[in-house]
Amino acid sequence: MQKTSLLDLTDRLLTQASLLGLLLAPAVASAADSYRWLHVTIDTPWAIFIFLLPMVLLPVVLMAYLYWRFAGRTEADKAKRTPRDELK
Repeated sequence: MQKTSLLDLTDRLLTQASLLGLLLAPAVASAADSYRWLHVTIDTPWAIFIFLLPMVLLPVVLMAYLYWRFAGRTEADKAKRTPRDELK
């Protein structure tokens, strides 16, 4: 068996990585050209805003509900309740 040095292995790895990069280069070039199919109008920012609005407001609404739900409890109420009471 022939022993290969670390230098030969790294050289082979770099060669394979560069060939893979050359094979993928046309795919990257065609992806950069895909923006011409994206039709941006004056409605586009509003559509993005309406899409992202629930992602911002849902945690705020959830926090408000959870605060309102558990705000009136005292330490005595917490001690009296058992996990079984939550199921009823």
